Amino acid sequence: MLRTHTCGQLGTGDIGKKVILSGWVSSIRDHGNIIFFDLRDRYGITQIVCNLPALKPEILELVKKVRQEFVLKISGTVVARSPETVNPKIPTGTIEIILEELEILNVSEPLPFEIQESKNINENTRLKYRYLDLRRQQLKENIVFRSDFISRIREFFFKEGFVEIETPVLTKSTPEGARDFLVPSRLNPGSFYALPQSPQLFKQILMISGFDRYYQIARCFRDEDLRSDRQPEFTQIDVEMSFVEENDIMDISERMIKYAIEKTTDIKISIPFPRLTYEEAINRFGTDKPDTRFGMEIIELSEALADSGSNILQSILDSGGVIKGLIIQQGENISIKDVDNLNEFVKQRGGKGIGWMRFRENEVVSPLRKSLKEVVIEKIKKISGISPGSLLLFLGGKNQWVCETLGEIRLHIGTKLNLIDESLFNFLWVVDFPLFEFNQEEQRIQCVHHPFTSPKKQDIENLEKQPLAAKSRAYDLVLNGSEIGGGSIRIHDRKLQERIFSILNMKPEEYNEKFGFLLEALGFGAPPHGGIAFGLDRLVMILRKEDSIRETIAFPKTQKGVCPLSGAPGIVDERQLRELYIKVDFKPKE
Repeated sequence: MLRTHTCGQLGTGDIGKKVILSGWVSSIRDHGNIIFFDLRDRYGITQIVCNLPALKPEILELVKKVRQEFVLKISGTVVARSPETVNPKIPTGTIEIILEELEILNVSEPLPFEIQESKNINENTRLKYRYLDLRRQQLKENIVFRSDFISRIREFFFKEGFVEIETPVLTKSTPEGARDFLVPSRLNPGSFYALPQSPQLFKQILMISGFDRYYQIARCFRDEDLRSDRQPEFTQIDVEMSFVEENDIMDISERMIKYAIEKTTDIKISIPFPRLTYEEAINRFGTDKPDTRFGMEIIELSEALADSGSNILQSILDSGGVIKGLIIQQGENISIKDVDNLNEFVKQRGGKGIGWMRFRENEVVSPLRKSLKEVVIEKIKKISGISPGSLLLFLGGKNQWVCETLGEIRLHIGTKLNLIDESLFNFLWVVDFPLFEFNQEEQRIQCVHHPFTSPKKQDIENLEKQPLAAKSRAYDLVLNGSEIGGGSIRIHDRKLQERIFSILNMKPEEYNEKFGFLLEALGFGAPPHGGIAFGLDRLVMILRKEDSIRETIAFPKTQKGVCPLSGAPGIVDERQLRELYIKVDFKPKE
């Protein structure tokens, strides 16, 4: 037997027991005739006491060889620590083990970095030695938490009558917003599979098959530019239901989130979650994923600044633009240099600059002060939230641009002034998204979500005439300013689906080539259905208060999509390429 207990298991109830533990040496402290070392495994840490004069000669020799991260098997007796040496920070802090027998199961090379300090080490180095980084307590707890969280999700869906079904990983390339990862088929020369960006089409087909409650912890793949909350391969909690409407999906989602979080943390979740329309979210917060942990919402200033006396502001309003702003009540903490930096930010986003007014006890300071009529100043002073010490920032232009720019400034200032309550977990739904948007760069209409999202019933008749006015039956779930889930009621009528493809300027031969199997399936009695997918990695990241999803994934990639541990992606042998009928017309740098 290599162990009778784990390193996090023993307590005062075990005093006097003979035990066997196995684990890694976390630290060593030499006090002359007594050597202490901490033995660590996944479950915790136990202090081992080596009383050198009392040890057998062969055990003494082994103790002297022990170094950090050696793998040991120890035998000894559990004793109580003296009151002054009790460590309340760890579960085993009231006891220690007097070493009697020792076996070195394996040795360790000198470490490239101190494990418990690895959070401060260059990330590429940490990922190269990920097996060492994963021994770090915080990262280990993240991975264990993720496992527990997934098990609670499964528990919930089982109780709700859902069936867990796996969908293919090797599938067909379809346009879903990001580039596909392609996999060549040896048995079908010149043909390629694609790794799924999501199980979207298959889960709809499962609804047509009669599996009215499906879920899956699904692996998804997208070849897109990476950032702190994105990875090329990621995990979704994927859900689909038949004979439902939006409220049914939102209800099951809220109850699943509440169940899984309250079973794995001490966070209490209140449902139902608040709802905002897309339009309201943009106008109040400047984004469709608002962080509601602090106020400082966008305010409308167009009416207050109409006929202001400023030619600059009047020209914006005369051209059909709007003027909106942010009230910073701790305005004295925003310096002129801070405002100058915001001004440069606005210019980088295509604007002419940012306007500002600083309110003091007996005066208003602003670059526009001389041109503004006194009656306008008095109007602005009466706006709720403005008081001595406030700073008003404002922008003019097209509504969407103004709101989005102010939304970014709001988050920047909220962070800078510590306005965000990090203890809060604020969920909300954003609903009533536009069905389509216009891609200025490519000069074409595209879907806001994906082409299988159903339009609102009242918009179906005029889809072709007014596509950009149509609203969708989509909904996103937002947590603390991050989108953690999104879904929609799907199109279950073949003719409506073909109309959507046509509005996207897809010819029948194109959409039949890419989606013919789905269209055919829709013709065989497809039920009304809808679903949602949650980003598991991102949700765990927020719950664990991490800054990057790489801290919640055992073996993540870097921002360049590289795995420093395994060296992936790598050069493939010529013979393998020949078998796949592939010739690489590119010579990598040495």
